[in-house]
Amino acid sequence: MENLIAYCLKTKTKEQMFEAVVSQTKRGGYMAKGVTKDGHKMSLMMSKANAEAAVAAGIAKLEEAQ
Repeated sequence: MENLIAYCLKTKTKEQMFEAVVSQTKRGGYMAKGVTKDGHKMSLMMSKANAEAAVAAGIAKLEEAQ
């Protein structure tokens, strides 16, 4: 996995996600939140395998449990 590609709702294009943080949703899924190169917020729903691979590769950080 090289980088995370997500859909930016503001520009309506698929772009690379920067400063990604992976968290687990209340229903058990995984979600990465980050920003585009222009600073627009974006999010990406992920499988457990993809979320763990992104964290292991250093592409995303794992959100601390509260």
